[in-house]
Amino acid sequence: MSHDPRFFVFLKERIGLDVASVGEAIIERAVRQRSQAVQAQTAGEYWQHLQSSEDEQQALIEAVIVPETWFFRYPESFATLARLAKARLLEIKQMRALRILSLPCSTGEEPYSIAMALLDAGLAPHQFKVQGMDVSPLSVERARRGVYGKNSFRGGDLAFRERHFVECGDGYHIADRVREQVRLQVGNLLDPALLAHEASYDFVFCRNLLIYFDQPTQQQVFDVLKGLTHVDGVLFIGPAEGSLLGRHGMRSIGVPQSFAFSRHAEPVAPAPTFVPMPLPPRSAAPIPVKPRPFSTASAHVVPIKPALADASTLLSRIATLANEGKSAEARAACDQYLSSHPPVAQVFYWLGLLSDVDGSALQAQGYYRKALYLEPQHPQALMHLAALLESQGDSAGARRLQARAARSERADSESKR
Repeated sequence: MSHDPRFFVFLKERIGLDVASVGEAIIERAVRQRSQAVQAQTAGEYWQHLQSSEDEQQALIEAVIVPETWFFRYPESFATLARLAKARLLEIKQMRALRILSLPCSTGEEPYSIAMALLDAGLAPHQFKVQGMDVSPLSVERARRGVYGKNSFRGGDLAFRERHFVECGDGYHIADRVREQVRLQVGNLLDPALLAHEASYDFVFCRNLLIYFDQPTQQQVFDVLKGLTHVDGVLFIGPAEGSLLGRHGMRSIGVPQSFAFSRHAEPVAPAPTFVPMPLPPRSAAPIPVKPRPFSTASAHVVPIKPALADASTLLSRIATLANEGKSAEARAACDQYLSSHPPVAQVFYWLGLLSDVDGSALQAQGYYRKALYLEPQHPQALMHLAALLESQGDSAGARRLQARAARSERADSESKR
């Protein structure tokens, strides 16, 4: 079933997924798993089954897009939202409730984090409502259940769990006062009729989605997002997507680590200072990585067979081949890793670097952004992507990435003292 373009086209048409953003190996693995699940013996047999079953179409989509998420991911975004929400209520003289949209909302961690942040900031339940939306019915159903395991709680500050959850035998149950603030539904961002009759939103969270689309689809999605966001509203995005919005006339509001953008060029807080950092050498040794699967949720797929080589051996081999200039072999090793192990930032960094060396700037950007989705402070991916943006005339985007890299280096140095 290797390199069968029909499945790539199917995912592109249904959810806008650009195969280059995740790599063919991940899609092929999902197709292989689903084929095993329905006992299809050939690619053609599975394709016929896929065309005749809406449930199977959704199952394949689930197998490819299951995301990595947890409560209060990118904490400064939620702290910034709380401050902006209070100011927005004053602007509109509290004449209506604030409208907030989270899409894709995945299994609910983000929209519930929004609700918890606003309740903790002192907003009354009648002052805001949160709309969560995702293309995956399975994810939306899990969000409606509101039951979460330990993987959804990360970081050192988990005081919110004591305030807003009840621990039971099957995990942590979200409190009713939080659940009642969030409305959840299934929806596709590429649907032209999406929320067509809804009023615009004061705040929109759409994070780590644009990196999966090609440029025409990014433009299409941006047009939808712009239409959904109030003219005075704020759009929160993923850490690797700032330059994409910058090209469409959106501007950072100037709060470090908030990843918040508006249509207005005037920042609401001073922009962070930074010291430009030199690019790391292309032959830099690989940095330690921590494997992160997209999610603990499985979309009813058959487990992958044990890999022929362990992850650390493959990562070491990729680095060796890349540093020796053996691009084709290094790419093959990357594909081998992604076909048998959960994706990690370092593999996408190497793919980006290999594309960069080959002169494929657009492809390299996609891989670097994918690395930053999995590991937002990956220093080499930050600096190489900054260099690419600078070469394309996006100086503002390059400076933002350099500033992030500088902050990451300072934080790392301080942690070692």
